[in-house]
Amino acid sequence: MPDRSSKRRTDSDQLAKFVTDIATHAIPRQVAEPPTAKNEAAVVLGRLGGKKGGAARAASLTAEERSRIASRAATARWSKKNDS
Repeated sequence: MPDRSSKRRTDSDQLAKFVTDIATHAIPRQVAEPPTAKNEAAVVLGRLGGKKGGAARAASLTAEERSRIASRAATARWSKKNDS
């Protein structure tokens, strides 16, 4: 999708020259910039918290609560309509 700020070449000769310049690499093609890399420190902290969180929650739940949660999850899983 062209940017709104880009000007269209209405003259066919100008358009032909532009296409030829791109094809012969006289003008480099504009490529979207790759996404920026993630902050490694933030990734490590998030992963560390995620690893601790599941174990801490499991340790704080009673067997009855875990069973109730598992039953609800199974019901939700099996109640989904088969889209295939």
